[in-house]
Amino acid sequence: MVFNEKLIHGRLIKRYKRFLADVTLDNGDVVTAHCTNSGSMKSCLEENAEVYLFPVNDPKRKTKFTWEMIKINSDWVGINTGNPNKLAFEAVSNNKIDKLKGYTEVKREVKFGDSRFDVMAKNEEETCFIEVKNVTLKEGDYALFPDAVTTRGKKHLETLIKVKEEGMRAVMLYIIQRMDVHTFAPAFDIDPEYAKTLKKAVKKGVEVIPMQAKVTPQKIELIKELPFKL
Repeated sequence: MVFNEKLIHGRLIKRYKRFLADVTLDNGDVVTAHCTNSGSMKSCLEENAEVYLFPVNDPKRKTKFTWEMIKINSDWVGINTGNPNKLAFEAVSNNKIDKLKGYTEVKREVKFGDSRFDVMAKNEEETCFIEVKNVTLKEGDYALFPDAVTTRGKKHLETLIKVKEEGMRAVMLYIIQRMDVHTFAPAFDIDPEYAKTLKKAVKKGVEVIPMQAKVTPQKIELIKELPFKL
């Protein structure tokens, strides 16, 4: 995924009200950016850290920037929760994920029951529903999800189980937007119900694919699949 506008560099003052962040730009201006990440952002928040913002030319928007990434441990962490969906769609469409190759029809935002999945992929043999989650939480060498309790995420897992029970392929795709981790796991301490439901889903045949992404101010690129531990 290549950014189609040059990102704006600055330093984080603070994030507040979940969806807002104040940033000092390099020219000294202080601006408010939209933060798409509704989670706690634990382990990827640091005052005065370098950040990059995407400029938004939309008169209907109150904020003129979207917060894209923050530098933690000398590398960029992608915090825009909308980007993993774009990455997943591009990757599946272009056969960039080994376990999700060979689909001839790929669509975004497809309904199944009372849920809407991020990606649906089809070929002559099968239909595959894919739910995508953004992962930024780090603990030691582990990337963890979620970073806050998510009843919506638990519902998606339960619906993926139904997808599998109806004879289709069901995939939970975690996009890990940081390079300083080596293994994926559910965050048992933060949301034990989500973790238990993920373990149940895997037993029922739902596939887990954690993909690590390299984040830069020019582009975000999927690098490799990480091992996971339940």
